[in-house]
Parts: sequence; C-alpha cells; structure tokens
Amino acid sequence: MMRVHSFLTVLLWSSMVHAIHMMLSPKRTNKHSHSERITRLSENDGKTLHRTKRGWMWNQFFLLEEYTGPDTQYVGKLHTDQDKGDGNLKYILTGDGAGSLFIIDENTGDIHAAKKLDREEKSLYVLRAKAIDRKSGRQVEPESEFIIKIHDINDNEPKFTKDLYAASIPEMSGVGTSVIQVTATDADDANYGNSAKVVYSILQGQPYFSVDPETGIIKTALPDMSRENREQYQVVIQAKDMGGQMGGLSGTTTVNITLTDVNDNPPRFPQSTYQFSSPESAPPGTPLGRIKANDPDLGENAETEYSISNGDGSDMFDIVTDKDTQEGIITVKKLDFEKKILYTLRVEATNTHLDPRFLQLGPFKDTALVKISVEDIDEPPVFSRSSYLIEVDEDAKEGSIIGQVVAQDPDITKNTIKYSVDRHTDLDRIFNIYSGNGSLFISKPLDREETPWHNITVIATEINNPKQSSQIPVFIRILDINDHAPEFAKYYETFVCENAKAGQLIQTVSAVDKDEPPRGHKFFFELVPEFAVHPNFSIIDNKDNTAGIITRRNGYSRSKTSIYHLPIIIFDNDYPVQSSTGTLTIQVCACDSRGNMQSCNTEALLLPAGLSTGALIAILLCIIILLVLVVLFAALKRQRKKEPLIISKDDVRDNIVTYNDEGGGEEDTQAFDIGTLRNPEAREESKMRRDVLPETIFQIRRTAPLWENIDVQDFIHRRLKENDSDPAAPPYDSLATYAYEGNDSIANSLSSLESLATDGNQDYDYLSDWGPRFKKLADMYGGEESDRD
Repeated sequence: MMRVHSFLTVLLWSSMVHAIHMMLSPKRTNKHSHSERITRLSENDGKTLHRTKRGWMWNQFFLLEEYTGPDTQYVGKLHTDQDKGDGNLKYILTGDGAGSLFIIDENTGDIHAAKKLDREEKSLYVLRAKAIDRKSGRQVEPESEFIIKIHDINDNEPKFTKDLYAASIPEMSGVGTSVIQVTATDADDANYGNSAKVVYSILQGQPYFSVDPETGIIKTALPDMSRENREQYQVVIQAKDMGGQMGGLSGTTTVNITLTDVNDNPPRFPQSTYQFSSPESAPPGTPLGRIKANDPDLGENAETEYSISNGDGSDMFDIVTDKDTQEGIITVKKLDFEKKILYTLRVEATNTHLDPRFLQLGPFKDTALVKISVEDIDEPPVFSRSSYLIEVDEDAKEGSIIGQVVAQDPDITKNTIKYSVDRHTDLDRIFNIYSGNGSLFISKPLDREETPWHNITVIATEINNPKQSSQIPVFIRILDINDHAPEFAKYYETFVCENAKAGQLIQTVSAVDKDEPPRGHKFFFELVPEFAVHPNFSIIDNKDNTAGIITRRNGYSRSKTSIYHLPIIIFDNDYPVQSSTGTLTIQVCACDSRGNMQSCNTEALLLPAGLSTGALIAILLCIIILLVLVVLFAALKRQRKKEPLIISKDDVRDNIVTYNDEGGGEEDTQAFDIGTLRNPEAREESKMRRDVLPETIFQIRRTAPLWENIDVQDFIHRRLKENDSDPAAPPYDSLATYAYEGNDSIANSLSSLESLATDGNQDYDYLSDWGPRFKKLADMYGGEESDRD
C-alpha cells in the first residue's frame, strides 16, 4: 500500500508540474504573425529589396516521460499565418522520432507522442516542420527546426558503482578513521527537482562504523577494535534519492571490512620450564628440541627472535629461530660429559618488529628456563691437533723418526691407544708408525723430485674397544737437498759459418736443475780443463745462468772439419756443489754474406755444380716411389690364398673333431705336433713341447682323452637320443652344438679368503727370490706390519 501511495503521489505531482509549466510557458508567436516588408535603397543600383519574415506559429513543447495514460500524449500544435483554415495546406514533420515516436495531423498541425518516452534514454528531440500547398506542392514556409524536451520524473533509484565493496583498516584505529568511500548515482535529472539528490545511511554495521550522509565515506565509530576478538565486519549502506525524504527511491550495497593486524601483543611461553637431554657425542649443530612463544599477531608482527640471555651453558648450546614455524631450535655446540652433566639456560623470545604506538602495552618479550642433561657414551680417541704437518729432508735415513702424533681417550676410563697407518693412503709403504707411542718413521728412501708431498692418514684405536677409532691427516713435506747436477736446458743445434769472424757469438746456452734451493738457482759455465784454452771457441759466463759461445779465429772449413765437439762444465752454488758436463755439437755451415745458413752437408761439396736442390728432391721422390712399388709387388706375390677348413656348408655334417692340445698359433710349428691335429688317435701320451725347456719341479700328469671320459660320453649319448626322438628334427644330418662344463675341478680353491683362518703367520720370504716381477708382491707380504704391537 505504501508503494502504491508513493507512486500515485509522484504521478499527481508530475502532472501538476506539467500543467503549471504549460501555463507559464509563453505562447510563441515568434514575430512571424505578420509579414513585414523592409525597403532599402541599394547604393549600387537603387533597386528595392524585400525580406519576408517567417509565418510559423507554435507553442513551446515540453513532454513528461513515462506517460501511462489511455490516449496519446498531446505535445503541441504547428501553425502558420498562411493557413486560412480551408485545408489547402499540408503539415509535414521530419527529424528525431518523426512518424514513429511523434505523429502530426497534416491538416491541423497537432503533434502527439505515440509511445511512452524515457528521459534517461533521450532527453530531447530535434525535429523539422514544413508547410506545403496541396494544390501546387509548393512550400509556403521555409523549413524550421524546433526541439521537444522531455521532463524528468523520479523513476530511477540510486545505484552503487559496485554491488560488493571490500576494505581493510588496521586494528586499534581511532574513532573517525576513514575506511572506504562508496558512491551511488541516480539516472534522473539532477537539474530538475530532487530526483537525483542522494543521501547515504547505514542499515547494518552499527555501532562499529558510521557513514557520512553526503559523501558516502565510511568511518570507525568505536575505539580500540581488536582483530584478535573479531576480524571481519559486514556493513550495509543505503543510498536514497529525493534528499532522503519520504517517497524517495533507494538502493543498497554491502561493504566487507577486515581489521588488519598490528603488533599489539607480546610473545608468551606456554610454560616456564623445558627439559631436554643429549648424548655427549652429538656433533655440533645437532638439534635437541624446540620451544615456542605464542603470539596472537600475524605475519611479521608475530615474528619472534630467540636468544640465550643467561645461564651456564651459553658456550655449549645455541638457539636459532625457525622462520616458518616461529620456533626456537636448541642446538649443540660442544658437549663433554666428563666436564659437566647438567646445564641450565634462560631463553628469551622477543618480537622483531615493534610498533612505537603500542610500546606502552609491552614489554614485547618473554623468558623461560631450559634444563639440558648430558648422557655419557664411549667416545673415540681425540688427537691433540686437527692435522699434522711434518717436514723431513729427502736424504733422511731409513728408520729415522720424523714426527709424532698424540691421541687420548676422552672418557673417564682412559683406555690405551694403538696407532696405525691407513695403507690406502700409503700404498708404497714409505712410512710406518710405532703403535705404542705414535712416532712416525721412514721405511723407504725419499725422493723430493719424484714426490714432494706425502699425505697419509694415521688411525688411533682403543685397544679395549676396537670399534672406537679416529683418524687424522698427516701432511709430510719432503725438503730438498742438492742431489742433482745442473744440465743443459735443451738440446742445442749450433752452427758456425765458414766465413765467421773471431769474437762472434754463435750460441747462448742455459741450464736447468731438478733441485729447488731456497735462494734460487745460480749456475756457472766453463770449459773442461782439457779444453780450457780451446783454439776454436771460448765460453763467456753471462752471470745470469746463461753463457755465450764465442769464435776464436777467422774462418772455418767444412772440408777439413765439419763438426766440433765442445765440452762444457755446469756448476751450481748449493751445498754440496753439483756439476755436470754437457757437450755442445757445433756444425760448420755455408752462409751468405749476412750470416744466414745455407748448407751444412759436406756431401754438397762433391755434387756437380750444375745440379740444383730441386733436381735432387725430384730424384729422391722417384726412388721412394719405386721402392714402395717393389715392396707392394713382393707382398702380393707372397700372399697365399688359404684353403677353408670347410668348403661347402653341406660338408659340416659328420665333421666334428675335438682337440685338447693348445698351440702357439698357425706360425708356431715347434710348439706342438701338427700330426696330432690330423690323427688324434696317434697322439703320444706324454709328449712335451719342443720350444720350452722342461722343468723337473712340475710332474707331467696324463689326462684322459675327452672321448674316453665316461661323463662326456653319457652327455653326448643323452643329447643324441633326444635329437633322434625329436619329431621336429630335420630329416638329414645336422650339426648340434652343446656347451658342457664337465665335473668340478680337481684343483683346490685359489682364493685367499680362507687364509685368515690359519693360526700361524705364513712365511712369504721366498717371494723375494722370484725376481723383479714379484718385488711388489714381496714388499706387500714380506714387510713388517706397521700396526704390529
């Protein structure tokens, strides 16, 4: 009933407004009610000009939207003073909606609206009118344009820009803090009445929030709203037109408001004391347990940092923060049951992101006691160092002690320790150790030039519990001694020109030394005493580890002496002084005027003068090609076509021959009797190889022929019977091959896995008598065990 009453009121009010507007609108004669003639004298030709004013007459047109009456809505009337009322004129209407929305009576000029109009779709229409003489078809008036305006009524409710709004605001915000602004629009005409004047109000969400009636800004209405108590709020906002008066249309929207978190809560431990235990062998970084201080805040506001603030175990334990779970993880640094068995820690949990606005709610931290008990276990030996570095001269004698490692049992029992060398790190058994005191000594000579460093591992084991052992790396550096003589850095190809002058430098030589003296290399060069005064060449030491070879006379002759040998002594400056003699070979060559070598062959002097080098190369190539052809021809002549053992595939049948004799190949005719292959029955029982001297220590054992072996005969007969009874076998002789391993070997096991079961130690000294090939094996089994007590 209220909605019907409101609609009737709006309709009545709109009708009244339309009537009043029509009454107040001035009747428009447009000054075209009569014709006015204007006479004007032209300055050029003196003609009289006439201007006829328009004779249109009509009312100013206004029309209400959403007309729902039974008849068409009257808009207005078109009239011209040319219309005498005799029906001789015809009115024509064109433009927006002419003929569909607006209909004109062509005789009277009355205009009606044929349909209901909506101002929100179109607020004005532009039309054009013409008056035509029916008889002549002549237009009696110029075409004129007029406008029909649509007056608004309140037929549109306010609409919000969104059906659902989402907003957030920090918790604990003050009263009047802006949250969000909502906006509603009304499609009615804002310039005509109050149809589009919107007022906002809150329907749901009080007393927590309020809304500004004019701007639509939602604000907080209560102080200190806590997210931990309530996080989500749903607020319903109404927008009503007509300035909020009775009868206005309205629309609503929903605003979901979320309180965001701030750091207004400190962390709190759920209990005041925690207890954990750990074995003393736990390696550093081993987690013992987790503790957590609860914080109702979220995200970074709940991030907590754990630390050990006090206690007697700050050096033995550590605590780290798990960023994912915000828990404190207690880890081990270093434990020793023999030193202390119970530790007490005071752990502090502190927020990392503090908000200055809420510091008065603090302190934002909490503490708890953590008690940790240490469990005793049997620990392996502990070395006095993490690694050892030992330096030894390379000329140290075998058996010399080069250093010592020290380990002890950390347990209260203090078990005795036994030392040994890990042989995987010392395969050549160069070093050994005394098992009782850990002293390292040399077992074999050292050579720094071959291996300057040795990295071995020493193992310390408890005698009462061999499972408890530890190992330590020992780095052994071999110190250099001057045990190598210097020598030429390379092989020098030296020549001297036949036309060389005295005092000419023909070669610069240098030297290298495998040793590495601490002060660096220093070499000296001189001729051997027998050639100290050499008639042809001399040597000059350049004092920079090089020396120059100088000619001592003018001119050299290839025909007399083509090669000179110059012995040079090279000394070093280390102790003891080492020296060596190197011989420099100097060839006499023919050179051009600039000293460039042309030829060093003495045979070139005997060749005819007219034979050039190109001719010699061509002759040499021809000889090489001829030799290659001869060799290929000889190889083809000696190649023999070998006759196959089986000429045809059909001959495979009945040609199965078994041999037990092993030979040295086709070319080895001395290793076995070829007649045995042709006639197996004629084989001698104990025929020895003719290319190997018999050894009396091995007794020749006669083995039964394969065809006399009963086991093999049974195997062959059984397979033959299976073939004969096989219906799928071919009707002709065929070759069947079987793999038969025979009975077990009469020889005993060659494995050494059972050798540890023997009570006594075997004597392997005889391995040293077997020659150099068994030297490695003799060293492995004949040497004294390093870990022997």
